[in-house]
This record gives sequence, structure tokens and C-alpha cells, in this order.
Amino acid sequence: MPAPPAPAPPARGRVRVGTSGWTYDHWRDVFYPPGLARHRRLGYLASRLGTAEINGTFYSLQRASSFRRWADATGEDFRFAVKGSRYITHMKKLRGIDEALGRFLASGPLALGPKLGPMLWQLPPNLGWDADRIGEFLTMLPRSTAAAADLGRGHTDRVPDPYVEVDDDRPLRHALEARHPSFRDPAVVRLLRELDVALVVSDGAGTFPLFDDVTADLVYVRLHGDTELYRSGYDEAALDAWAVRARNWAEGGVPTSTATIAPDDPAPSAPSGREVLVYFDNDGGGHAPLDALALAQRLGEPDR
Repeated sequence: MPAPPAPAPPARGRVRVGTSGWTYDHWRDVFYPPGLARHRRLGYLASRLGTAEINGTFYSLQRASSFRRWADATGEDFRFAVKGSRYITHMKKLRGIDEALGRFLASGPLALGPKLGPMLWQLPPNLGWDADRIGEFLTMLPRSTAAAADLGRGHTDRVPDPYVEVDDDRPLRHALEARHPSFRDPAVVRLLRELDVALVVSDGAGTFPLFDDVTADLVYVRLHGDTELYRSGYDEAALDAWAVRARNWAEGGVPTSTATIAPDDPAPSAPSGREVLVYFDNDGGGHAPLDALALAQRLGEPDR
């Protein structure tokens, strides 16, 4: 079988908009057409949007065959973000996770090939800022697909369908979603910039702290609900505001706000632009895909 084509360079200056997951039954007749088979949902979403988060990886190890199926269901330009294992982030709380990280990397995300985007590491709300703990974990993360395969090869035991191959060595990006207020510390910004890890812009209706410092040439945004966590949609004014911010980041700007941890130490501008990924996680009532479409239209995302 011929190797897939090498990917295009990162889409600097472009905003991709998508959803956190796609399997929700309550999106039927709201977003998914009546009668659409469950196994066709991803393909339908990918025909309208440019990216999606894979959430199942947070709860358990998946199979390489599933990642291949997801890749096959989407167009060449589609990208997936892969959510890191909660066993690593919530149970082990980033300590003693060498084997767990290896197994996670061996479980199949590399089978996405050029459609593999960044890995998302969502921290639990009770995990506060600890420079040594966070720094040690982020330093362990592989920065290329070849490095990820190397880590995975040593830990294929207890992985149901391991995949530790690479058709081409590509950069592998990471994003950290912090949910404890102690992360409002300039030291967080300095560390993540040093390690080139994106600090997630996480809008959770006031339930989680919101940070918007740019710490890498990737800006990763998660919109969990405007006024009610996971359940409320974003109105026209809110979508307009997020479109302005996303476009500013993509064009290389360094906007600051009350959510900026280190406004006196802004990120350098990026004349060639940044890659921006925005995911709607307000799946209740089917808001997420509808809000994603509305934001993508505001940003001039290609009509699929």
C-alpha cells in the first residue's frame, strides 16, 4: 500500500472550527439529518466543519482500527485533536505516568497519519499549579510523531490493537487546559512558552478560570457554554466577539483582556500568522455543531 501524501505545512493564519466529539444521539434532527446512520455521523460533520476533538481517548484506550476508520471517514484537509487519557491527568495526576503515556501513544492516534492534530491534556479542577509537576510532565511529551512511536513501542502490552508506525515524521503539538485558579501565575506563561505548549482558552460559563495568554504558535480554544456549562448556546454577539478574537490570533496579533495572566509580558507578534483551533463543547440541545457552523461562517471557513 503506498504511503499517504506528506501533509501541507501548518495552516498559519487559518482558524479551524469544530466540535468536541460527534457521536451524540441528541444531535439527531437538530444537526444530523433524519435517518442518518450512526456510523455516518463523522463523515457528515466533516462535510460541514474542518476539525473535531476525539473524546473517547479520555475515557479509555481506543483501537488503531477505530482511528483508521475515523481518518477514512474524513476529507484530506480534516484534522483531529486527540484528548489525553484521564488516567494520566485525573487519576495519576501527571505523576508516575511513563507506562500510561507509552500505552496511550501506542493505542492508535498515530494511525490518523497526516490528520493527527494536537493532543489536548485537560487537567482536573483540583490540580493546582505546581511548576515541577507540570514542567516534568510537559517535558516528557513527544514533540514529533517519530518520538511518539518510539515511546509507544516500549509499552504495547495491555494495548488491544497497538499502532506504533509513522509514514512520515511530523511535528506533534500539545495543549494544556488548566482548571484551577492557581494557574493565574506568570510563571505558567513563561513555562509553556519555553516548552512551546498552548495554554487552552477555556470558556466555561464562569465555572472554570479563563486564561487567554498566547504561549505557542498554536492557539487552542474550547467553548463549553456561554451562560450555562455544556448546555447553553452562544448568541450572535458572543459569536461575533469570538470571531474577532480568533481572527486576531490567527493574523498574529497579541490581544490582551481581563483573562490575560501576564499582560505586561505579551507573546511576540507572529507576522506569518498562527494556527487557531476552536472547539464547541456545549453539546446539550445540539448547540455545539450549530454554533460551530455559525462561527466558521463568520470566519470565512471553506464551505464544504
